Amino acid sequence: MNIQGKSALVTGGASGLGAATVRMLAARGAKVVIADVNEKGGAELAQELGANVKFAKTDVTDDTQVAAAVETAVKAHGGLHILVATAGIGIAEKLLGKNGMHDLGKFVRTIQVNLIGTFDAIRHGANAMTANQPDEDGGRGVIVTTASVAAYEGQIGQVAYSASKGAIVGMTLPLARELARSGIRVCTIAPGIFHTPLLGALPEAAQQSLSQQVPFPQRLGKPPEFAALVQHIIENNMLNGETIRLDGAIRMAPK
Repeated sequence: MNIQGKSALVTGGASGLGAATVRMLAARGAKVVIADVNEKGGAELAQELGANVKFAKTDVTDDTQVAAAVETAVKAHGGLHILVATAGIGIAEKLLGKNGMHDLGKFVRTIQVNLIGTFDAIRHGANAMTANQPDEDGGRGVIVTTASVAAYEGQIGQVAYSASKGAIVGMTLPLARELARSGIRVCTIAPGIFHTPLLGALPEAAQQSLSQQVPFPQRLGKPPEFAALVQHIIENNMLNGETIRLDGAIRMAPK
């Protein structure tokens, strides 16, 4: 799919991987809606990037707000062709820790944001894409979701996060198979350790330690590198139903 002139929605688009994706899409001529709970960051990014980028305050655990964000893209930009779901949270908590059992509410919250929030964006986004005119390959839309290498090598304390991201990997192929009849492709990216606001809050020594775990290049991933893969997925019509690791060959240790 050619990005120029297409309508896109990025959940979690106010910062980190999502913001880099918004910048990439806008630079290539897409009309973008940033869907995020971060009102300040989202509004500032939209203002910076110009008239073709809009912000819609969106909590992905609120179905009404997710539907409204998709509707904003459809009404403002004449449909929806590209959905990139990056909104997510992470917690570190053991099943049986020094303070007792894993807090059930935190587990549920992680699933609600990372998994159900992604699924809800997909269902509303795909529904809107079915109204598009097909391209020369019969394509009407592209959906890119965000998992993690923790879906495969979750560390101790990542049980909630790994469960949420593993489920995103698990639903990628069945979604791609179902939506093929509508000309909608679905792929997932599983990033390794990237320099995002979440990791940026860690001490420099901790960041260096994480960097040294990456075989090559021995550093944290950069959000524009994530966005570059999103671009390639959108533009390469043969990429469908796949989860792509973007991790510098890292394989996470137990802890």
